[in-house]
Amino acid sequence: MLNGALTSDDARILHKLLHPTGETSARLLIITMMATPLTLLFKGWRGPLWLKKNRRYFGVAAFGYALLHTVFYIIDESTLARMIAELPRLYIWTGWLAFAIFIPLAVTSMDYFVRRMGTAWKSLQRWTYAAAVLTLVHWAALHNWENPTGAIVHFAPLAALEAYRVWYWYGRQSRRPTAA
Repeated sequence: MLNGALTSDDARILHKLLHPTGETSARLLIITMMATPLTLLFKGWRGPLWLKKNRRYFGVAAFGYALLHTVFYIIDESTLARMIAELPRLYIWTGWLAFAIFIPLAVTSMDYFVRRMGTAWKSLQRWTYAAAVLTLVHWAALHNWENPTGAIVHFAPLAALEAYRVWYWYGRQSRRPTAA
């Protein structure tokens, strides 16, 4: 995508690359978030364990594509006035807010910050859920909600797996023996 943006003769190439970079970012985010529920669902299967072990890399890659998506958007809009004029649109401000959440998540994804922040790191990383919801709304609200199917189809498996995860943990809590 970056090579295409830098070498294309098409004047609208950055506009054409907005959707693929955003979609790739969302897909990588979904893959990242599916790691834990897949591990719970398929106990002992190595695929989800590998995904869980490497999810930080997928998360950083999701941020990289989101950054590229944002840079292409800024260059495509070409002026601050045009960007500010679009800010009240739901799909614009949800995208900016999701990106703002991604920044500290990506910055603190290095081993140094994991060690330095301790348990606060995990609390910060839970903001991924808010970023995912905002990303879903950003994607679904494009084109005035005329065709949110792509976003829903992509996020539905994640929603189902997260529902399973909540059910799994809620069930474990209710099966614990009570203290006498």
